[in-house]
Amino acid sequence: MRHGKKFNHLGRKKGHRKALLKNLSISLIEHKRINTTLAKAKALRRFIEPLITKAKTDTMHSRRVVFSYLQNKYAVTELFGTIAAKVGDRPGGYVRVIRTGFRQGDGAEMAMIELVDFNEVYTGSSSEGKTSSKRRRRKKKGGAAAAVAAATTETISDAAEDAKETVNDSEE
Repeated sequence: MRHGKKFNHLGRKKGHRKALLKNLSISLIEHKRINTTLAKAKALRRFIEPLITKAKTDTMHSRRVVFSYLQNKYAVTELFGTIAAKVGDRPGGYVRVIRTGFRQGDGAEMAMIELVDFNEVYTGSSSEGKTSSKRRRRKKKGGAAAAVAAATTETISDAAEDAKETVNDSEE
């Protein structure tokens, strides 16, 4: 029975599960994208999102709290440095889980988990510094633009008729 089961135990005891999530979190922070099973990815998302939220306020207390979870100085520095700078204005949803199919050996469902702001394909931003254009409505055909288009069409059709008359006169 699953009475009161708030999270996936992943078939492990508490210490093993804690170590697993800690190592997955460190790998995700260092590499910005990792491949793992879908169950582990979903458990990791619940584990790391509060840590990233904590990293948005760079105080000694929040650094110590995050370090108590990760136990890795490099990961804490990276989390409070580059990652916190990119996700500073985002209200949540820092990671994305994408299903990638089934593993060959045992058929486990695999997934890729990544930090949202570090994927250049989805965000559309690049290091080239493109200027993003705002979307605008199409202009309706009417008004001055339609009058100019109609006058241009009449002028072209009149010129075509004159050319035909000239060709017919020269043939006779």
